[in-house]
Order: sequence, then C-alpha cells, then structure tokens
Amino acid sequence: MEKYVKPSRLIAMALVLAVLLTVYALTLYRIEALDVKALTDTSGSLTAVTTTVKAARGPILDRNGTLLVSDREVHDITIVRTSLLREEDPNGTVLKLLNKADELGVEHTDTFPVTTTAPFEFDAYASNTQRSWMTEYYKYFKNTLETYFERPMDYSDANAGLTATELISWMREHYSIPYTVPAEDARRIIGVRWELEVRVPVQTNDYVFAEDVPDELVSFIAEQNMTSVVISTRSVREYHTDHAAHLLGYVGAMTRDQYNDTYKALGYPLNAQVGQSGVEAAFEEYLHGTDGKMTVYRDASGAVNDVVTQTQARAGNCVFLTIDIGLQAATEAALETTITEMNAQRLQEAEENTPSNEAYQEPELAKGGAAVMLEVDTGEVLAMASYPFYDPADYYTNYSELSSDTDRSPLTNRAIAGIYNPGSTFKMVTAYAGLSGGTITTETTFDCTGRYMEYAANLYTPRCTGRHGPLNVVGALEKSCNVFFFSLGDKMGINRMEETARLFGFGERTGIELNDKAGYVASRERKKQVLPDEGWYAADTLMTAIGQGYSQFTPVQMANYVATIANGGTLRNLTMLRNVSSFDYSDILLKKEPTVRRVIDDSNGYIPVLQRGMRAVARTGTARLALANYQVEVAAKTGTVQSDTSDVNDGVFVCFAPYNDPEIAIAVVVEKGGSGSAIIQIAKDMMDAYFSDSGLSAQSIYTDNSLMR
Repeated sequence: MEKYVKPSRLIAMALVLAVLLTVYALTLYRIEALDVKALTDTSGSLTAVTTTVKAARGPILDRNGTLLVSDREVHDITIVRTSLLREEDPNGTVLKLLNKADELGVEHTDTFPVTTTAPFEFDAYASNTQRSWMTEYYKYFKNTLETYFERPMDYSDANAGLTATELISWMREHYSIPYTVPAEDARRIIGVRWELEVRVPVQTNDYVFAEDVPDELVSFIAEQNMTSVVISTRSVREYHTDHAAHLLGYVGAMTRDQYNDTYKALGYPLNAQVGQSGVEAAFEEYLHGTDGKMTVYRDASGAVNDVVTQTQARAGNCVFLTIDIGLQAATEAALETTITEMNAQRLQEAEENTPSNEAYQEPELAKGGAAVMLEVDTGEVLAMASYPFYDPADYYTNYSELSSDTDRSPLTNRAIAGIYNPGSTFKMVTAYAGLSGGTITTETTFDCTGRYMEYAANLYTPRCTGRHGPLNVVGALEKSCNVFFFSLGDKMGINRMEETARLFGFGERTGIELNDKAGYVASRERKKQVLPDEGWYAADTLMTAIGQGYSQFTPVQMANYVATIANGGTLRNLTMLRNVSSFDYSDILLKKEPTVRRVIDDSNGYIPVLQRGMRAVARTGTARLALANYQVEVAAKTGTVQSDTSDVNDGVFVCFAPYNDPEIAIAVVVEKGGSGSAIIQIAKDMMDAYFSDSGLSAQSIYTDNSLMR
C-alpha cells in the first residue's frame, strides 16, 4: 500500500519547525530578558529613573456643592546642567528659552546679584543668601580668577574686590559667550548659567528655571527638542472663593516632627504636602490621594525614550463642608461693615471733641471680632468668620506681612481660638443653676436698687445698669439686671455655677474638627492658676454670676450654648463635615450624622424659662431697638465685658431664631466693640442672609412653622 507522506518529508518538516521554534524562543528571550535588562541597566545606552507621580488633592465644596478649593495642575521648568553642557550651543539654547519666556511674560529665577541692564553694577538689594552664594562661587574659582586678573582676591565679602563690569567680562569668557551677543543678552545668559553652576560648590537643589509656566512655553520646549530642559508637573491649590480663609486653611510641606509622629506610619513620602491648618488639616485623611510611580528612560543625549507607569496615582476624595459660602460671605461682610463704621464714628467723634488747644489723641478702635452661625438641630456650622480676614489665595504671598501684624493678628481664627469673657450672655447659666438647684423659683424676686449692698460694710457695692426694682428671673434676663444675678450667685456659690457652665459645654472643646480651644470656666482652681497667691473672694463669685472674671469662652462655644438652650437641652458635637464622596462624585463614602454629647435633664422645664427671658430681651429688653420688629421672632442676649486693659468694653451678642421653631443659633464677639447692643447689627445681617435665602415672608414664618427649612 502506498504511503500518503514519505518519511523524508516528515523529517524536513520537523527540521523547519525546530528552526522556527528556536528563532521564536531567541526572539522572546531577547524581548523578555535582554531588552528589559538594557532598559533597566543604567550602564547601558538607556538610563532609567523612577519618579513619583503626585496624586491630585481632593476638592473642598460647601454644603450646596459650590466649589471652594481644588487642585490645579502646573508645569515647572528645570534645566539639567550636565545635559546642557553636552549640547553644541548651550548658550543659544538658554537665550532661546529666555526670549520665549520674556515674550510670554514668564518670570524666571535669576538671583545673580548684578543689575540686568548696562551699565552693570552689583545689586544693592541682593539678599544675604545671594551674597553667600557669590562668595562661595569666588572661592570655587579662586585660582582661575586670580590668574585672569593677575591680582589676589579678597573673599571676605560678596564682591571679592571685583567690579560688576569685570565680573561680567570674565563670565563671558568662562561661559564662552561670544561678543557678538549683546551685553544685556549676555547678562541674561550669565544669570542662568550661574544659577546652574553655583549649585555645584554649595550643593543646593536643582535649578528650577520657572514655576507655573503657561502651556505655550511647554509646547515651545517640546517643539524645539530642548533635551536639557525638563518639564515637571505638580498640583497646587486653587481657591474659587475670597472667603473662609481661616476655615479652609492651607497646605504646606510637612515638618520632620509631623512626618515622624504621624505621616511616616501612613506611608507618606518625606516631601509630601499636607494640610497644615483649617479644613485642609482636619480632613487630610480624605483629601490626600495616593501617589503613583513612573519610570522614565532616557538615552545618552538626555532625550526621553520611553515612559512606563508602575502604579497609577489615585486622587483624593471630595469633601463637602457644612458651611454655606453665601452665608459665610454675608457674615464676613457684616463683621467688616459694622467694625469699619464703628471705628469711623469713633475717629470722627474724637476729632470733633478735641479742643483746639489740645493734641489729638486717637481713640481705641475695634480691631477684631468673630461671628458663628450654627444649625440648632444638627450642630452643623453654617458660617464662621474671624475678622480681620485675608484672601486664602494670598496666604503664602502675604505671609510675612500677615504674621508680623501682632496688633490685629489676622491669622488667628478668633471664632475657635479667641477666648473672651461672656459678659451678660452668661446669665442664662446663672439662672439655670439657680432654678435647677432650687435656690430660686420662677416666682422668686430680688429688689434692684441700683447697687448690691450685701458687702457695703467692706466698701464693696457693685453697680447695676439701672434701678430695676423687684424682678423675677425672666424680668432679670430681659433687663440684664446685675443685682438680681449678684444676689442669686451669692446665694448658691461658685461651685454650682461652675457645674452648670460645664453642663452647657463650657470648659471643653466643642467637637468641631478644627483645633478649637476649650476655654476656662471660673472656679477656685482656675483662679489659683492665674493668681496662685490669692484665695477666692465673694467678689469673684459675684463677677462670675454676670460673666466677668475668670470665665473665658470661644465664640463657637457660646453659639453651641445658645443652640442647646434653643433645642431644649441637647448639647451636640459641632461639625464642619457634611459628607465625603469619591473624586468623580459617583459614590458617597461618608455621610456625617449629628452626634449628641449630652442631654440636660430638664424635667422641671427650666430651659423654656431661659427661652422666654431671651425672647423678652429681643421684644422689650436690651435688644428691642434692633429686633422687636424683625421679620422673624428672635430670642437674644446682649453682653458688655469690662476690660482691665482698655477703656472700651468688648461687645458680646447671642441669639436664636425663629423663637417658636429654632433653626439657627448665633454668637458674635467684637473686641472693643463697646457693648452687646452695639454689635447686634452683625447678627441681624446674618439672619437677613439666612431668612431671605429661605424665601419666606415674615407673616408665613409667624403663622406656619411647617414652612421652615
């Protein structure tokens, strides 16, 4: 039988297949092993450098989704000295880059301390760092310089005994800049070449030619194939609002202590940028993304051959705050307007009242203040302002000026870090201490004759604001009668007032994510801290009862105290965080729920007594002129704080509204504001912004509480 395939053909086919498999295997080996080795072996024709790809930081938005802060990608230009020196015409490359940068209005780094225009002179305004670098530079080229000028050089100062013209002339030859290049262009080239060279002897960082350059310059560098010019990309924070600087905070390089104490364990690189204050610091864990890794392969000329991404960078998450940026802007405007008008009036009055034969003395002015608005039933911060303000985008630019202004301290967030006597706004604490402790009832009265006479024998008769006659607790709050609260405080003592103040959250932090102060509750222990050699006197108890003395609280604490009264006794932890979403907004990762710190046991119904007293303040009491006819019914309390160091009192004001169905609580403090009544307009402007945004008329608010948002 004839065979279909001859053995000779099978052998031939097997040999061909074996050859093909061998070729395939060798090719695969070259691809998988040899070529990879060439790419990763820096001794070969390609150099591999693995770099970090910075992750974008998450954006910050207000409660309504208005973008407040985001990341913006910027390009920086670095010149690689070794690559530049390998070029055929390094000076031509530098000049070409300089000309394009100037055409686009891009400022570049040039710290060479010689003027940029002829006749050349040493820059009289050169910094100590520039002069130090120049001295080190001279020392580095000591022999060359002394040989060239045929004289010894004095290196004890930055100029080394040279004139600026001599130095420019020597540098022309040192950098081989032909004399066909105009003098001022030569000076510009020298500035860049010196920046590159000066870093060799003093071992400073790489030379960054320019930062945050426009796309046109990036494209130009790519088109010109400038292999010695490296474009690096980084992200910077971009602010989309002029407001809330104290709340938003800033991002900066971490300190070594921060790295060792916190961020090393979290896997942060040592050069990471982290939140340093405000929301940026408070929510760092959500905002900070995860960096990626990328390897760049360059050939011997420095040109990029390939780019391989090892791990993708993962952007940070989106943080939604509780604040309403519209209310925040209105709050800041209210603070600034009232304080500015107050100061203008004082200046005018001082000028008008100065006799012509006497020297004019400038009056004491209000220099700072804070205002806070909270949502009563959640503890969410709707607005929190501290005056003076600054533009968050200008923090680094104006840092020196801002930090050196010790008179006004614009960098201090007074809302959380300023501690103030509460003045008469503390009287609700005193009243509740007396009612709940059984010292008084709602019917108890004290007769106000204008002075408290219990210690007349000791020549101590503290005054009241008027002669009010017999008053019960509601009437005493309405009139802000000192004598009533002197009497009450004297009867029950300091311990009871201290205990009640702490019940309302004073003396402890509010729970807000920012770094707020706990403040101080007046007590025997507190006085020992301030005055170790003095005991506790009856006068201390009396002053505590009206909010003077050793009690010092933050405005945000005062706002939370009033919110607790407004909602019937629930002390909430305050928050600035509403929710966190993924970077693309597709998933809600965290929704912040309101949390309760404590509920005051008010089974006897004394908190409504405080509410009625505060309503009387707004209707017929110390706040009636501003609030009696306001569009919603308000409950309020004014406070005037006497100062030991100033002739002008601090002003404190607190309120909640609407009275029948409270939504918001407000606290305002103005340093040297004069009185609580003088600063009511700030709170009124804040309420105007809130209730006008609700779109509700005064009538509907009074008659239909269900319409409240």
